[in-house]
Amino acid sequence: MSRGIVDEGEDDVVAAGDAGQDAQGGVVGAVAVAVIGFSWGGWVTGASASKQAAVAAHDATVTALASICADRFRAQGDATVKIGELSKVSTWDRGGFIERSGFALMPGSKTADSDVARACADSLTNPTTPKT
Repeated sequence: MSRGIVDEGEDDVVAAGDAGQDAQGGVVGAVAVAVIGFSWGGWVTGASASKQAAVAAHDATVTALASICADRFRAQGDATVKIGELSKVSTWDRGGFIERSGFALMPGSKTADSDVARACADSLTNPTTPKT
């Protein structure tokens, strides 16, 4: 049995769907919105957001400590010779070269962070030119 809405002054009857079809349409719409939101809309779960925040914090820390490492490396008396030696080392071992130099060891740490050492080596062998 269908309900109908009669438009005043008209003989046409606009049929309204039954409650089951309305509920089904709502569910399909909700699923569609969720799929689109998570795939194209940039929505993330709480766990994904926490992981992304931790990665961003780690990356920021590595960047900051690598610049300190590079500044300390450049401050040594024979820095140009040492940077030349670093450039001759294979790209795979440049982080190890910096770790062995001791410049990637931050005050209060017992060991050097390999991510900091790699980033430090990258900044020393591929210096960025400031934009004017």
